[in-house]
Amino acid sequence: MAAHNHEHDHDHEHGEGCGIEKFHIRDLRVREDILAKAEDLAGLIMTSDEVRTFQEAERKISGHKEIQDIISSIKRKQKEIVAFQSFQNEKMVQKIEQEIEELQDKLDQYPIVTEFRQTQEDLNYLLQLIINIVKDTVSDQINVESGTAVSSGGSCSE
Repeated sequence: MAAHNHEHDHDHEHGEGCGIEKFHIRDLRVREDILAKAEDLAGLIMTSDEVRTFQEAERKISGHKEIQDIISSIKRKQKEIVAFQSFQNEKMVQKIEQEIEELQDKLDQYPIVTEFRQTQEDLNYLLQLIINIVKDTVSDQINVESGTAVSSGGSCSE
């Protein structure tokens, strides 16, 4: 079984003699069959129309010289803003922000950029939908906030 470390840390308290294992979240072990199903789902997602469309749009953008030049200019100007902010030169920051806005407007004129953004939104929607389905399915069976079963027939304290 694989162990997963998480940045947050909390104890799961259970009553004395309850027979329920107490653990730190950092020591949580995920069953291999659950991980395998997650990998299967990831594989299915990678073969979805949303991913294929996103990858095609990404390929088109990557191969478009004018778009890449504009993106490079925007990135360069974003670094300039950071430098001028460190010198507290608000006038230059505002000037460069205006230049970035103009470059962004120029970038938005390319239909492929609009298509790329739409494919990003579609893919994000698909991923969020999957997350919500898993969360809702689990939440229908247990109260995730308190960690108790929805149709609890009893507890260790009874």
